[in-house]
Amino acid sequence: MVSLTDLQAAFEASSSQPVEYQCQAHLNLYDGPESDRLATQAAKGRHLQILSIPTATSSNGATAIPVRLCEDDYPGWLRVEDVAELAIAATAYQAIALSAAEIQTRLPEAIAFTYAAMQQANYYLWGGTVGPNYDCSGLMQAAFTSVGIQLPRDAYQQEAFIQPVAIEELQPGDLVFFGSPAKATHVGLYVGDHSYIHSSGKEQGRNGIGIDRLSEQGDIVSQTYYRQLRGAGRVMASYQPQS
Repeated sequence: MVSLTDLQAAFEASSSQPVEYQCQAHLNLYDGPESDRLATQAAKGRHLQILSIPTATSSNGATAIPVRLCEDDYPGWLRVEDVAELAIAATAYQAIALSAAEIQTRLPEAIAFTYAAMQQANYYLWGGTVGPNYDCSGLMQAAFTSVGIQLPRDAYQQEAFIQPVAIEELQPGDLVFFGSPAKATHVGLYVGDHSYIHSSGKEQGRNGIGIDRLSEQGDIVSQTYYRQLRGAGRVMASYQPQS
């Protein structure tokens, strides 16, 4: 485990080669120094780097440190009190390249992960990636990570990362995207029979993980999302960090 003083010393000594840390517990990352809105979560074992020190201080006296998750390049703010849950990584994170054929063999287990997650009591959590409570893209990322496939974090990033496929050519394990013409804001995992599993919100959705239909003939939730359908895609590679 490290202290804030340890981080300061390591950061000052590593200007040419950033130090990499490994999470010793599930950690919350926030979208600003105030730490009042969850951005994502870092599961135990994930790697991150500190982006800068000194810290920012909010009006209530809490401090947070800007960080970047190594597996998906996602930024966030880590509360200072959670620094104690970091340890210097013994080895740097190394992404594994997978072929499209290798990925296809792992998809049934990724689908099984989402079904198992649905069986647990859960609700929709913006920024949730570690369960039992997920947001839409967090569930997708967790399901694929569980079988060794890395995806970008957010729905619009996942849409840009995958290979587009026609709705008529969907296969189990493909991703389906919803939103406006300008941007994907929601994602689900196609499971066959014109159905997909996803974590949807309370105001528009089921407030947790459920299965809906890609059809105007489904219930009100299915119909609402179907009217926002943007397209679909197939995961052909595991994400390789850009930084």
